[in-house]
Amino acid sequence: MAEQRTIARPYAKAAFEYAVEHQAIDKWGEMLGFASLVAQDSQMEEFLSNADKTQLMADVFVNVCGDALDEHGQNLIKVMAENKRLGVLPSVCEQFMEFRAEHQKEIVVQVESAAELSQSQLQELSSALEKRFARKVQLECSVNSDLIAGMVITAGDTVIDSSVKGQLAKLSDTLKA
Repeated sequence: MAEQRTIARPYAKAAFEYAVEHQAIDKWGEMLGFASLVAQDSQMEEFLSNADKTQLMADVFVNVCGDALDEHGQNLIKVMAENKRLGVLPSVCEQFMEFRAEHQKEIVVQVESAAELSQSQLQELSSALEKRFARKVQLECSVNSDLIAGMVITAGDTVIDSSVKGQLAKLSDTLKA
C-alpha cells in the first residue's frame, strides 16, 4: 500500500498542479475518479496485468473511458501506461482528492456515534471541529450501537474517543496496570 502511494504521488501531484493552473480541479477530480473505477474493474485489471504493449494498454483504457477523459486526461493515461503504472490509478485519484481537500482547506471527519445525531447536534459538532482544525469540515456519520453512548471522531491521524465503550476500556487497562 505504501509503495503504491509512493509510486502514485508524482502523478497525483502533477495532475493536481495542472488542474490548479487551469482552474479545473473539479473536472480533474471527476476524470480521475472515473478512470480509477475503470482501473478497478476486474476485467480491466486482468487485461492490464497481461498486456505487454503499452500503446495497446493506453488505447484500450482511453477507449473504455470514452468522453469521460479530455485530451489532457488521456495524456496522463498514456504516460502512466508507458511506465506500466495504470494499476496505481486508484491511489492517484485518492491522493489527488487529498491535495484538493488541502487546497480547499477542507477535512473529512468520520463520526461514529452510538445513536443517530440530530441536525442541531451535527451543526454544533461541525462548528466545534471547524474551530479545532481551522478548516472546513465535512462529516461522514455512522451509527455503532456497540459504543453504548457517546462517539468516536476520526480526522486523519487524530482520534477523539468519547464513547462509554472507550472509557470502560481505559478504566479496565488502568485497573490491570
